[in-house]
Amino acid sequence: MAGSVRWHRCERPYRDRIEAGRELAERLLPYAGRPDVVVPALPRGGVPVAFEVASALRVPMDVFIVRKLGVPGHEELAMGAIASGGIRVLNEEVVDSLRIPQHAIDAVAGRESQELQRRELLYRSGRPPAPVPGRTVILIDDGLATGASMRAAVQALRERKPAAIVVAVPAASASTCDQFRREVDDIVCGITPEPFWGVGHWYEDFSQTSDEEVRELLARAQRDLPPPLP
Repeated sequence: MAGSVRWHRCERPYRDRIEAGRELAERLLPYAGRPDVVVPALPRGGVPVAFEVASALRVPMDVFIVRKLGVPGHEELAMGAIASGGIRVLNEEVVDSLRIPQHAIDAVAGRESQELQRRELLYRSGRPPAPVPGRTVILIDDGLATGASMRAAVQALRERKPAAIVVAVPAASASTCDQFRREVDDIVCGITPEPFWGVGHWYEDFSQTSDEEVRELLARAQRDLPPPLP
């Protein structure tokens, strides 16, 4: 599915995820106030960004849990990802080049599934997921490097029949942004510097977002933002 790509090549890092979210929101103003829009975030780093976006647009916010599948022994390298709904996406190039056996993939996926379920219970506190069918879903993270986690989220959300899927991130690899053009209805990338080096390089403060911060922001969103339409 073709989508438009909007970016600029400013190479100034963001101060933090709050500033990144506010700047990203400016590029998403056409979606402001629309009753069919919902903004799910990929925890944990995407949540502070999404809260600023949803607050600026005055639309509901939610979370969508995705877990990276790290290569055994080199966990920072993604061989794929899993998402809510039993979705598993593999980076076949990584899997094939490193000759990773199926049993190793299954073992990593099993461990990450447990963490995914833990976060679902912890973050939602009994709240059901925001309805997706027929909605325009703006899926947000704090950045895109390989895009494995975002790709898993997009595939999982597609099965829930949204009207449109928009991917929005403050910082991304230009090549990854371009790849997503064929996978979503719209993609908005704040900065796409080359060389990219990694998401954290483009934040002055890229400290880890805690579970408690995620819970607090979701509680604030439920209290202060419009509720999703039933």
